[in-house]
Amino acid sequence: MKYLKYLVLGTLFGIILTKSEVVSWFRIQEMFRFQSFHMYGVIGSAILVGMVSIQLIKRNRLQSTDGEEIKIADKQYNHGVWIGGFLFGLGWAITGACPGPLFAQLGSGSGSAAMMILAALAGTWTYSALREKLPH
Repeated sequence: MKYLKYLVLGTLFGIILTKSEVVSWFRIQEMFRFQSFHMYGVIGSAILVGMVSIQLIKRNRLQSTDGEEIKIADKQYNHGVWIGGFLFGLGWAITGACPGPLFAQLGSGSGSAAMMILAALAGTWTYSALREKLPH
């Protein structure tokens, strides 16, 4: 029962992703072909909201629902960032899906999303197996 609120929020988020068409293969392909501003507007809005939210969290020393102060650690740059970003973008362009909306795509009836979820899990497993040999 404790996690029911997360299930409800996740379901609502999936509905929002589906209704805003950000899980649409067609919309994602439009973005990568520079044919539409739709996805760039959504992503840009998310970045802006994220930046403002992080500043509010840091400046007001906000607490989690458990009462602990939220601490956001600074990130260090490494070469694995651009390599991982390239692989992520390549997979996104080929499949028309990034990991976030995969479950929304599956829930909306896209059977191919199940295969992409399995591929994402295989990629995660591969990364964990090779982690020590990769640039960090």
